[in-house]
Amino acid sequence: MDLTKRLVIKPGSSIRLDKIDPAFRDRYKSQDDAAEDLTKNLARISHLQRKLYASEDHNLLIVLQGIDAAGKDGTCWHVMSAMDPQGVQVRCFKQPTKEELAHDFLWRVHPHAPGKGQVSIFNRSHYEDVLVARVHKLVPKEAWKARYDLINDWERLLHTTNNTTILKFFLYISKEEQLARFKERLDDPSHQWKISPSDYKERQYWDEYIEAFEDAMSKCSTRYAPWFVIPSNHKWFRNLAVSQVVADVLEEMELKPPKPSVDVAEIRKLYEQETAATGGGEKAGAKAKSPDEKDQKNKTPAKA
Repeated sequence: MDLTKRLVIKPGSSIRLDKIDPAFRDRYKSQDDAAEDLTKNLARISHLQRKLYASEDHNLLIVLQGIDAAGKDGTCWHVMSAMDPQGVQVRCFKQPTKEELAHDFLWRVHPHAPGKGQVSIFNRSHYEDVLVARVHKLVPKEAWKARYDLINDWERLLHTTNNTTILKFFLYISKEEQLARFKERLDDPSHQWKISPSDYKERQYWDEYIEAFEDAMSKCSTRYAPWFVIPSNHKWFRNLAVSQVVADVLEEMELKPPKPSVDVAEIRKLYEQETAATGGGEKAGAKAKSPDEKDQKNKTPAKA
């Protein structure tokens, strides 16, 4: 199945999350069953993102949203780590600072939009201002309702003026799965640092958050910045689905390497002159031993 087409929210459609199974795993029976396809997707991402970085023409913004413990950090680790860090920045948007609150709600995100050849990953994002701000009534209803159009305008600005491709992923888990993950954190000392007092406090607003996510995705899934609902009860399927969408979209960019900025023929002449002077080029290089290799040869083998 084409997960990119299956999981996207078509522009203008209304999303109902209770119609989607967060434990969906397509044709895959287990993590082992999906491992080969995940490996292929990550290899595609690695190759294509390097071409993106070299091209300095396209750029990519990835937005990760989800209920607490949905796997935003895990997605960054298992999927986005396939990318060359030279061309990637990850930004997490949590509670606004005093300075950020003194500006419009998009002020804090715009400086972190990707530049040419770059990938920006928002772990939480500008959508917090139509999610948390709505659920906890931090601003009047009229204010957060107006933000949908402002978000669409901002994303269209990035797309039309800077050739930014935008992918937005909602990592969807069930309420029961969230509680199971909270227990894992309690039981595993290496994950206890993730525990927050708000984890259980926010669960009482589950229905309100689901409604807020549904409205945000329905109103802000566009041709130039689509939303994808990623069933995430199975972490391995989450990684597989996100990796396939990212790899597919990078391929659709038809990335090409930039033209050389130097006279290649002239550089080749310099190379040939150098190899002629040293008497053999690759053959001479193959015979010569580096200082490290000489040192290694002279070392006494360690005793077992």
